[in-house]
Amino acid sequence: MTFTKIDLENWPRRAYFDHYFTQVPCTYSAVFKLDITKLRQSGQKLYPAMLYALSTVVNRHQEFRMAINEAGELGFYDQVHPCYTIFHRDTETFSNLWTAYTPDYAAFRAGFEHDMVAYGDHQGLISRPDTPENTFPVSMVPWASFEGFNLNLQKGYDYLPPIFTMGKFYEDNGKILLPLAVQAHHAVCDGFHLCRLVNEVQELVDKLSDNT
Repeated sequence: MTFTKIDLENWPRRAYFDHYFTQVPCTYSAVFKLDITKLRQSGQKLYPAMLYALSTVVNRHQEFRMAINEAGELGFYDQVHPCYTIFHRDTETFSNLWTAYTPDYAAFRAGFEHDMVAYGDHQGLISRPDTPENTFPVSMVPWASFEGFNLNLQKGYDYLPPIFTMGKFYEDNGKILLPLAVQAHHAVCDGFHLCRLVNEVQELVDKLSDNT
């Protein structure tokens, strides 16, 4: 893991960061409808496929790997990993579990399955120990679909990684759609960057449908 500090004096985004981080602190959220028809038809498990798609696209773009480290320095990680929620039906609670990202889809799925077997039954807020600092959060709430979704974080104006939440998929005009909510910090991510990410996730999900 490598954390690269931002050279603020020569950073093209300096003015935007100062405005939306200090002068007018601003986070925002948006909900998108991903077409997962082909993915469902391929018979692949939805959660690991979406974790891989999100992780792959997040790792393509520096703005989604931004963070403020323990020393209070602004920078970005060379690679980030998904930290995702799993549900325990017996206690109706959830735990956070992380899986190391790898660009190899088959290897990532194998890592996900291994982590689920090893840690999936561990209860408590953190099911797998030693969560690295270079993670981003993903949640799945498969019990209902939604048109809007917003997280209210008391200290959210200091949190730069994107936050993803998926809802219950549903059928509409012959397509299977998955609600995807994304919460982002305006200091590092504009609408352009967010839309590019979602469009690339959709393109990748379509390609993953061929990996049966």
